[in-house]
Amino acid sequence: MSIQWYPGHMHKATKEIARSLSSIDVIIEILDARAPHSSSNPVIDRIVKEKPVIKLLNKSDLSDPYHTQKWQQYFNKSEYQNSIAINAMTSESKNEIVNLISKLSERKEGKNTLTMVVGIPNVGKSSVINMLAGKKIARTGNEPAITKGQQKINLRNGIMLIDTPGILWPKIEDAESGLKLAALGSIRNTAVGYDEIAIYIIKFLIQKYPDYLKARYKIDLLSQDEHEIIELLAKKRGCLSKGGKIDLTKISEIIADDLRRGAYGQITFESTEIAETQNL
Repeated sequence: MSIQWYPGHMHKATKEIARSLSSIDVIIEILDARAPHSSSNPVIDRIVKEKPVIKLLNKSDLSDPYHTQKWQQYFNKSEYQNSIAINAMTSESKNEIVNLISKLSERKEGKNTLTMVVGIPNVGKSSVINMLAGKKIARTGNEPAITKGQQKINLRNGIMLIDTPGILWPKIEDAESGLKLAALGSIRNTAVGYDEIAIYIIKFLIQKYPDYLKARYKIDLLSQDEHEIIELLAKKRGCLSKGGKIDLTKISEIIADDLRRGAYGQITFESTEIAETQNL
């Protein structure tokens, strides 16, 4: 199963990014710390070439600290990459990011360092920009594809940010990566059904974080079957239609929402092994 959700503005934005790169000093790519590999856009990796890149692992407050540290180590191995784990809802990492931009820039004294901010939809790109600016400049929300075009934000500290729309790539071939992105809200819910997302989430939690699943819903995992667990949760939460039939859409929406807001605890969908294997 491949996933295609590539609105026209994304195609246009990708071309604009490629055209603008020659004048850019530093690139910030925002990743979701819960799925750093799947939320890294391969198109961006191809077009940035040897520009210095700062990989910001956003939403690290929701990710597994062990895996987040491993991902930072993985990205920092590259000559042109640096990585910082952040929570864009706080300003704790602001100075570290600003100092790193200044360190990586070759811009002459008195000139603004042009810093392009890129990332797939719903990884918190606008929240990062607002945090760096110290005020609300970019629109934020839980729906993907809010930003539609490039805009410049002068931080008044020698750094000029170039905000870009959240862009995916034309066709997500890896089915599991597509499900991860759908689960995290980076792909519109019309592209992947809530029921598919819920099945994937529960199956993953059974395998990797069973204690979090049990604690969240106060259940015993008497079954290892994700379908049976979802049915149990539907009954427990009263997600039933007339005649006592399971309302799969309603319980699936609850499961997806619990994941996106971190109700299960700190989880990460993928280890560095997935990237290391693909780079062999």
